Amino acid sequence: MEATALVLLPQGGLTVGAPPCSRERGVSCVMKKSYGRRIKRCSTVRSVMVRPQEVTLAPIPAPPAPVRETVAGTTATTVYHDTWFDNLAIGYLSRQLQAASGLKNAKPGYEGLIEAAVAISRVFRLETQGGIVAKALEQAMPSYIVTMIKVMMPPSKFSREYFAAFTTIFFPWLVGPCEVKESEVNGTREKNVVFIPKCRFLESTNCVGMCTNLCKIPSQKFMQESLGVSVYMSPNFEDMSCEMIFGQQPPEDDPALKQPCFRTKCIAKQTYGVNC
Repeated sequence: MEATALVLLPQGGLTVGAPPCSRERGVSCVMKKSYGRRIKRCSTVRSVMVRPQEVTLAPIPAPPAPVRETVAGTTATTVYHDTWFDNLAIGYLSRQLQAASGLKNAKPGYEGLIEAAVAISRVFRLETQGGIVAKALEQAMPSYIVTMIKVMMPPSKFSREYFAAFTTIFFPWLVGPCEVKESEVNGTREKNVVFIPKCRFLESTNCVGMCTNLCKIPSQKFMQESLGVSVYMSPNFEDMSCEMIFGQQPPEDDPALKQPCFRTKCIAKQTYGVNC
């Protein structure tokens, strides 16, 4: 029986190896070579049989809704805690309004957006205010995306419900938390209404003129002409709620356009001197 060789390593350790070759006794080195090949072959088989690690991709989270709290006082006001996504969207729209009007301001966050809207209301005539906001909305969205939406989403139940759901997910930073509600369209029930319990823009200004001229009218016009979907925005100036009804044309005799200014409570008029 041949003895197993103990090989002394340079570091001083020992390893078990194949029997050493001995030319004096006529023993060939075939055994040593085949032994080495068997070790390599076994290592290869083991490496192939090892189960690969499973990689799980985490889903991309939707933009979180802004958090708000109501502060009690003489007049209940809402304090928003904007996320990084909210601030990004707010800053982008604010810059678009400033670029369209040519009136710059250095205020950050939602305060800067309100300042940009107030400047338009204070400097420009009533008949041109809506056009400036519509221009800003057009510049905010790339033309190829606007065209694609208009072509691929013609008026239908799907498009109306899609726009309603999209608004509640991606625009609470602008109008505040909102939800989808149903209404009757051509005899059937559809989830095509966005209900805003308290509009952030209206609460920030408490101005009827800024609500109708800088939000309601230009938004309705932009959605109809650029995206091909009709929408009727119906604000309630008593509780500052609003409904966006997709698929409904604004009435010619719109009651919102007859609402008088809240002269004693108008924040835009008292704070910024807006002539509303």
